[in-house]
Amino acid sequence: MSRIGKKPVAVPAGVKVSLDPKACAIVVEGPKGKLSYEYRPEVSVAWDEGEKKIACSITAEQMKIGQLRAYWGTVRSRIQNMVTGVTNGYTKRLEVIGAGWNAKPQGKTLQLNIGFCHPVDMTPPAAVEFAVENQIITITGPDKQAVGQFAAEIRSKRPPEPYNGKGIKYLSEQIIRKQGKVFGS
Repeated sequence: MSRIGKKPVAVPAGVKVSLDPKACAIVVEGPKGKLSYEYRPEVSVAWDEGEKKIACSITAEQMKIGQLRAYWGTVRSRIQNMVTGVTNGYTKRLEVIGAGWNAKPQGKTLQLNIGFCHPVDMTPPAAVEFAVENQIITITGPDKQAVGQFAAEIRSKRPPEPYNGKGIKYLSEQIIRKQGKVFGS
């Protein structure tokens, strides 16, 4: 049985939930934005206005099928991430390391000067914002998946290398350094 799927999702004050069971869609709206999600039809989602809770469930026959239990937990986690995103939002921080390497905003795009002969311009998805302070890039937004994906795309332009430590890394990431070649004895 899914331990995550059993737990109801508590909805804080100031968050509006609209549920359409026929279309298998849920819309969550809060101070940080509005998110929608089309969940799996095998999972039943119920919104209790009085208790301010969202409950996910599957039938006893579906409980025997492992894949459906996974859907149950996944739908509940996605809804929880939506509620957290519209109330608090999500943040990822990246650091640009390298001599002469930098990042700067150019209108609505992020311009990375990371050792190529040309700057790399990156446009964030809708509802995702970024800020640059010194060598730190801060990415924020209500959608956990969009924030993480944009951060991963930035990091993929120049991942950190283990010899000199140059590259773009998450702020909390530890780079395991390798020793270079040693000549002579």
